[in-house]
Amino acid sequence: MPRDIITPADEQKIMAAIQEAEQQTSGEIRVHVESNCDKDVLDRATEVFAELHMHQTELRNGVLFYIALEDHQFAVLGDAGINASVPDHFWEDITAEVIKHFKYKKYAEGLAQGVRMAGEQLKAHFPYDRQGDTNELSDDVSFGE
Repeated sequence: MPRDIITPADEQKIMAAIQEAEQQTSGEIRVHVESNCDKDVLDRATEVFAELHMHQTELRNGVLFYIALEDHQFAVLGDAGINASVPDHFWEDITAEVIKHFKYKKYAEGLAQGVRMAGEQLKAHFPYDRQGDTNELSDDVSFGE
C-alpha cells in the first residue's frame, strides 16, 4: 500500500513543496501515488490527470507527478498551456532529478525537489497574480490502490 511507504510526514513535506511552488505561479501541481500501473505509465498518468480534473484549470497549466511505487513507474505530465511554453528537455530534467532520489527510496525528497523544479519553470511562464489567482486544485497528495 502506498500509505505504508509515503508517511504522513512525507505527505507534509510534499504538500509544503507544492504550496511553496504555487505561491510563485498561477500553475497548479498535484502528486498522485499508487501501488501499481498496469498499462503504459503515460497513459495511466493521463487518466489520473483527468480523474483529478487537472485539465479544468483556467490557463491549462496543471502539472501531475504520478508514481506507481511497487512497479517503479514515474511520470510527470503537464497540460497543454505548459507544454506550449516550457523548453523541450524540461520534463526529462525533472524526471531525472526525481528518479535520482527514488533510487535511494527517498520518495518525498525526490517528489518535493521535482515539484520545486516545476514551480521555477511555472513561475517564468505563469507568474503568480496576487489579485486574480485562486488555488484551483487541492495541494493534498492523492492516493490510489
